[in-house]
Amino acid sequence: MAKVEKRAVMRLQSAARLTRTALAARLLAHGLYAGQEQIIMALADKDGQTPGQLASRLGVRPPTITKTINRLQVQGFVAKQASETDARQAHVFLADAGRDAIRSIEKSLKKTEKQALKGLDKKDQKTLSKLLGQIEANLSAIVEDEEEDDAVEEQIDTAA
Repeated sequence: MAKVEKRAVMRLQSAARLTRTALAARLLAHGLYAGQEQIIMALADKDGQTPGQLASRLGVRPPTITKTINRLQVQGFVAKQASETDARQAHVFLADAGRDAIRSIEKSLKKTEKQALKGLDKKDQKTLSKLLGQIEANLSAIVEDEEEDDAVEEQIDTAA
């Protein structure tokens, strides 16, 4: 029986899932769950963002980010503060434990990347990075188009 070769998108999906699993195991050793590192690193880059800003930056829906922020707050990694200009808005800041976790996250990311890229020379790694960037751009364009279509449909429904 001939071996059926996986489609490129299935291989990409499989590689992403395995990468995420390997990273999640490393992060769990530091008390972090998958996805939490993205919020901590986004706050390390720019502290004091709103949940909406974080959701937009990370490409997730606000309810998802809110749940993760609340869990990080309970764990002591972040703190929320009410906005000085808009009482309805909160800003999220790294707590001391969150700042301490940055180095562990960076090490976990580096180890996972090293494992994933094992056996690829520098040229292949650079090519892979470029190709993945192109895939991200291609798929981001689709997501943005769909969001625009949804917004237009919502305006039409509201007007009707």
